[in-house]
Amino acid sequence: MTTLRIADFTRYPGGRYKRISKFSGEEYRDDHLAPALKDGEVVVVELDGTVGYGSSFLDELFGGIVRKMRWHSVNDFDSHILLQSKNRSFIDEARQYVAEAVTSNNAVRP
Repeated sequence: MTTLRIADFTRYPGGRYKRISKFSGEEYRDDHLAPALKDGEVVVVELDGTVGYGSSFLDELFGGIVRKMRWHSVNDFDSHILLQSKNRSFIDEARQYVAEAVTSNNAVRP
């Protein structure tokens, strides 16, 4: 099991895209989360230790990984990623974006 702490990346998460802000959800997804998933182990993502999260960061990180990996169920996400935080609202919001991305993937599924 691999553990990633977003606070080790930054205490001040940015926006959605690299071109818009430093420490973006896109950057964290592409440079940290996606490579960690290649080992095939469950990746624990620790959300504590930052000043908070913008919705665009969380959507691009977690909804974006669902879209990128072409997962078609929340169970696909859960079998690869475990979210941890003392602040339940961080987890709930991230899981909302996961569910929306799953719905989107299934809408375009051939």
